[in-house]
Amino acid sequence: QVQLVESGGGLVQAGGSLRLSCAASGGTFSSYVMGWFRRAPGKEREFVARISWSGGTTYYSDSVKGRFTISRDNAKNTVNLQMNSLKPEDTAVYYCAARARGEVEYNYWGQGTQVTVSS
Repeated sequence: QVQLVESGGGLVQAGGSLRLSCAASGGTFSSYVMGWFRRAPGKEREFVARISWSGGTTYYSDSVKGRFTISRDNAKNTVNLQMNSLKPEDTAVYYCAARARGEVEYNYWGQGTQVTVSS
């Protein structure tokens, strides 16, 4: 069983930056694909970014490509999301998630951290 705890959310002005972190415990972190998702008020949860178990491959949604960077440190069991050039439409609760190798669905989720971007 993997536990995920996000941190780093907050209030920022448009054009600013935030760095989200997700700390994992209770599993073999390096064996999981890690992802970030978000849910804006009144909207469905949407994919933001994911990173392979080794960190060698990353993938982003079109809405954040070029502005957000996902990274991981397998020695520290953490995955980060650096968010630059933030826009009001990035306002959402951001969730960290883990997907075991060979699985299609993400098996484990954090509780979420709020990101609010003011215009």
